Amino acid sequence: MERTFRLVIACPDGVGIVAKVSNFLANYNGWITEASHHADPKVGWFFMRNEIKASSMPLDVEAFKIAFSPIAKEYGMHWKISDSGQKKRLVLMASKESHCLADLLHRHHDDELNADIVAVISNHNDLRRMVEWHDIPFHHVPVDKDNKQQSFDQVSEILTGLDVDLIVLARYMQILPENLCETYAGRVINIHHSFLPSFAGARPYHQAYDRGVKLIGATCHYVTEKLDEGPIIDQDVIRVGHNHTIEDMVRLGRDVEKNVLARGVRYHVEDRVIIHENKTVVFS
Repeated sequence: MERTFRLVIACPDGVGIVAKVSNFLANYNGWITEASHHADPKVGWFFMRNEIKASSMPLDVEAFKIAFSPIAKEYGMHWKISDSGQKKRLVLMASKESHCLADLLHRHHDDELNADIVAVISNHNDLRRMVEWHDIPFHHVPVDKDNKQQSFDQVSEILTGLDVDLIVLARYMQILPENLCETYAGRVINIHHSFLPSFAGARPYHQAYDRGVKLIGATCHYVTEKLDEGPIIDQDVIRVGHNHTIEDMVRLGRDVEKNVLARGVRYHVEDRVIIHENKTVVFS
């Protein structure tokens, strides 16, 4: 895969934004390989993502930041530039269920994610052998229900030492404390086994069964201090009927969960997601 720079922008909408950015890139001989734009008329904001062939420009990322800063200031941009050659560092967190974790490990093994999984943290030891087969460090951090903060202080210490870009809760059945959510805001994603906002919280398949729904789904979202209310990245559903048991729903739902989570991870590591307020723009 050819190395690219990814320029991601969010700013108040107005005239001339695309032209200004395009002219800047053209002046440096920047070869745009992918361009995505979206204007939200309700909030009056404009969103943009460009991929530029890195070899076409005389600038590295740091020089790009300096050269582009005046334009960003002029238009009040929230923006970032990243290098696809610098793989993002992921930490996966899981409990006992293996399907989402195993799927991401397999995709990592096959070089699908363009990211490095640098560790797995779990509050149980059940998945250690599977993780270590992939030559990935496994950290067992039990969570004491009477002293959860001490456990999460240990988790925080591990994360700090790993210089993490993204934390993925791959069916990690613990609620992260507020301080971790704040420290890694916009850098923690979760898979919830329900089509949010329906059936938030615990045992969503049981809730769905009791309600007699005909569609069940999964939601990949950013984690905030408000449980299951963070910005949604991706969702999907599968049809069920009156003949399906709770166990059937769990089995069918697992396939949806791992696919939705994998897409969400890929969108994030490829800088395709822009968070604005409590929503996302996803240039998939």
